[in-house]
Amino acid sequence: MFDKLEALEEKYRVLSEKIIDPEVIADQESWRKYMKENSDLTPIIEKYREYKKTKKTIADDKEMLEAGEDKELEDLIKAELSEAEENLETISKELKILLLPKDPNDEKNVIMEIRGGTGGEEAALFAADLMRMYTMYAETQRWKIDILNSNATDIGGYKEVCFSIEGQGAYSKFKFESGVHRVQRVPSTESGGRIHTSAVTVAVLPEVEEVEIEINQNDLRIDVFRAGGPGGQCVNTTDSAVRITHLPTGIVVSCQDEKSQFKNKDKAMKILRSRIYEVMEEQRHKEIADERKSQVGSGDRSERIRTYNFPQGRVTDHRINLTLYKLEQILNGSLDELIDALITADQAAKLSQQD
Repeated sequence: MFDKLEALEEKYRVLSEKIIDPEVIADQESWRKYMKENSDLTPIIEKYREYKKTKKTIADDKEMLEAGEDKELEDLIKAELSEAEENLETISKELKILLLPKDPNDEKNVIMEIRGGTGGEEAALFAADLMRMYTMYAETQRWKIDILNSNATDIGGYKEVCFSIEGQGAYSKFKFESGVHRVQRVPSTESGGRIHTSAVTVAVLPEVEEVEIEINQNDLRIDVFRAGGPGGQCVNTTDSAVRITHLPTGIVVSCQDEKSQFKNKDKAMKILRSRIYEVMEEQRHKEIADERKSQVGSGDRSERIRTYNFPQGRVTDHRINLTLYKLEQILNGSLDELIDALITADQAAKLSQQD
């Protein structure tokens, strides 16, 4: 590990010189590339330098204690040594986490798809609750939310809704949300007061740029039709809605929220690129199935990941056996405790695989 850190520190030194070189600055494309590399390395190098500084403190303290020259300061030196040794252990663990292979998608924007599953109208209502939860969390991060496509019900739920979240690191925060979210509560439509169990599926896709996924236009069938909505209020008089079928994979994407056919097509292509990328990622993960098993979640939409129990006010994440009695706060967007626990569990799984 330390040979690798020494090599990274040398690389960091070279990059630090390059990003202030006038010739490199004049070439903006190269400068941005070097700035990105420099920025990615900064937390690792800062932590490594902290490690070396702490190591030196330990060595100096031990040397002073062995020399026994200053009896009056001996207790202070021992206290400093004990603290430094504890810090060194913590820093070592943090360094190992920083050196874990990065998910190349972590810094990307997110496309999130939420669909009502088992439970009919109640599932659709909970789909709307989840969208509100994710939207409120994204707003606390000052990220931008944009609805790409939706199919609303008459009573305020969603049969399905697809939206993007734009912000640095959005995927790193949301990537463990893919799967089945189960809700247990008394529906507003239930007159007998019985608790119902419903389910909603969530898919989290990294937003993919055109340069990352090349789509042959000959592989697309594009249909246009008139948009519709609940109560007839959103019915357009022009063919503005767009349906795109990717013939090789059979993936179908529809968008109708915009009044402009061009805008709907643009949004549909954004979703299509991410779905094709998801298929490619699934194939890649099948090839490295052993690694996949070590992670917190596979991202499989059929995997039940969480239960929201209203009568008991609790939320349970089944992957890490975490139960929080903070249902109201979580549904109001307070997701940090859940997200941090999932990230920590994933890091621990990857570290144990390295050992």
